Amino acid sequence: MIAYVGCRTTRDRNARGEGILVYDVDADGKWTQKQCLPIEENPSYLCLDHTGRNLYCVHGDLTKASSFLVKDDGTLEHLNTIDIGGRNPVDISLDRDNRYVIVATLQGGTLYTISRQENGALGEIVAKYTFEGKEEGKVSTVHQCYWDKTGNYMISCAQGRINGYGQVRAMRYDSESGEFRKTAQFLARTWDEPRHVAIHENNRWLYMVEEKGNKVLYFSFNPEDGSLEALQELSTVPETEIRYSDASEVMISPGGKYVLASNRYTDTMVVYRIDQNTGYLKLHGFHDCLCKTPRFFCFDPAGRCYVAGEDSDNIVEFAWDESSGRLTAAGNEIHCGSPTCIIFK
Repeated sequence: MIAYVGCRTTRDRNARGEGILVYDVDADGKWTQKQCLPIEENPSYLCLDHTGRNLYCVHGDLTKASSFLVKDDGTLEHLNTIDIGGRNPVDISLDRDNRYVIVATLQGGTLYTISRQENGALGEIVAKYTFEGKEEGKVSTVHQCYWDKTGNYMISCAQGRINGYGQVRAMRYDSESGEFRKTAQFLARTWDEPRHVAIHENNRWLYMVEEKGNKVLYFSFNPEDGSLEALQELSTVPETEIRYSDASEVMISPGGKYVLASNRYTDTMVVYRIDQNTGYLKLHGFHDCLCKTPRFFCFDPAGRCYVAGEDSDNIVEFAWDESSGRLTAAGNEIHCGSPTCIIFK
C-alpha cells in the first residue's frame, strides 16, 4: 500500500513541511518514505482519480492546483499546475465519471469545475459555482467539495466569516456541463461555522462538523431530490471543557457504526455511536489524539486510524475496534513536517 501525505510548507503557516510525501506501508503498518516531492507552496489537500493513475492537490493560501502522474512504484511525477483564480483552495475531488476535477476555494467562496486532459493533467475551468455573501461582491467561504454515494449531488459546507452565511448546501450535479444547481440549504447559527461532512454508506445519514461551534449535526439526506433535514446536534468536547477548541474533521467508522470527529487545540477525538435504525447519535467517549492540532484524520483500507498532528510534526496510528468503538494507540508514529492530509492507494 502507498500513502501520500500533503503538508503545509510556508512560514506564514508556521509550517515545516517540504512538499508531498510518499510512503510504502507494509502489512504491519510500518511506513517507509520513498519520495519527498517539492512543489508549489502548501500542497495541503490531495485526492486520487478513480483509476489511481493521477494525483491532484490544492495549494492552500494560494490560488493554484496541481496534477501528477502516479508511476508504477507509487512515486509522483509533476504534470502541471494551474491558477484557478480563487484564493485559498482547501479541498479537491473527482466527479464519478473521472471527467472533471472539482476544487473548493475558501476565501474565493467558489466551486471550480476543471476538465482533465488525456494524460490526467488539469485543463480548463468549465464551470464555477459561487456561494453568495451578505452583500454584493462578498462570499460565503466554501470549505469542502464532498459527493454523495451516487455522485449525483455535491454537498458543501461554507462558513460565514463576517461577510457570508455559515451553511451546508446540497447541489445537483450536471455531469456533462460540470455545473451545479442548489437543491437544499441549511443555515447554521451565527459563528458556528460548518466545516466538513461525512455520509453513511446508506446515503441517507449525513453528519456535519462545525468548527467554531464545536458540534456535530445529524441530517437526513434524500438522494431522490437532494433535500436535507436537520435532526440532531451534539458537542464535540466534554461539557466540562473550558479551553479554546476548533473542531476539524469528521469521519464514519469503516463498519458504519460510529461517527468520529477531531478537535484542534484541545487535541482530542470524540466518538459517537450511530443508532442503526434511525441514524441518531449517542456520545460514546473521548480520546487523546497524542499529537498537536489534529486538522485531519482518516482510516486506511485495513481499518487503522491515522491522525495528522499539524503542529507536532507527526502522524499517530491508532487501532480501531468496531465492536467496542475504541481507539487504542498502536505505538506507531510517523515523523513529518506539518501534515494536513493523508490518502492511500
